[in-house]
Amino acid sequence: MHLTVDLAAAVLDGLLAARHSCRAYLPEAVSREKLTSILETAQRTSSWCNSQAWQVSVTSGNATERLRAALVEAATSGAPGGSDFPFPHEYTGVYLERRRDCGFGLYNAVGVARGDKEGYARQTLENFRFFGAPHVAILTSAPGLGIYGAVDVGGYVQVLLLAMQAHGVAAIPQAALTHHSALIKAQLGIAPERRMVCGISFGYEDPGHPANNFRTTRAPVSDVVSWVDG
Repeated sequence: MHLTVDLAAAVLDGLLAARHSCRAYLPEAVSREKLTSILETAQRTSSWCNSQAWQVSVTSGNATERLRAALVEAATSGAPGGSDFPFPHEYTGVYLERRRDCGFGLYNAVGVARGDKEGYARQTLENFRFFGAPHVAILTSAPGLGIYGAVDVGGYVQVLLLAMQAHGVAAIPQAALTHHSALIKAQLGIAPERRMVCGISFGYEDPGHPANNFRTTRAPVSDVVSWVDG
């Protein structure tokens, strides 16, 4: 199918405007046929030297439930974990402001009052429950590709999210899952030397859940772009 430039731009803008991080799901699974179509689209992602650094492990059914239970157990028991990539050293300035706005906006949507540490912990644990999603995709990169492999996987994540949105599938990318990367790789038979970049929980959105009323904001172009002319 060939789209005019204006129509193609409108379709892309519409997908980006509609997509959001879904934090509550219906139990219905996504069909293998639809998932294959989504993954075929994502496979067109550009990458450094066309290395296509990504490998994707997708869970369904009992595999999702086993991993969900293992992660909740690890998260609640205080079991040691560790990410394959270092987390940000700190958030300062506008980055801290945006992070706080996101967190407090979500807590407000789900009825967690500011300062309610038990409520914060309860909502954080939902990450390891995949927010009730029937599927999770684990994305890894080859260790020898370093930061460029991780950047390629990041590009793949964005295309995958848009492909899911185009097919009516809701999703949320999650860095939190990388806190237990070794556990996840062992559970899913992923080679231990591969480096986990993130997970993506996905399925069909529960439109009645208050968490799904929350939307983040974006900075204006003028805040992030410098024009260099002449």
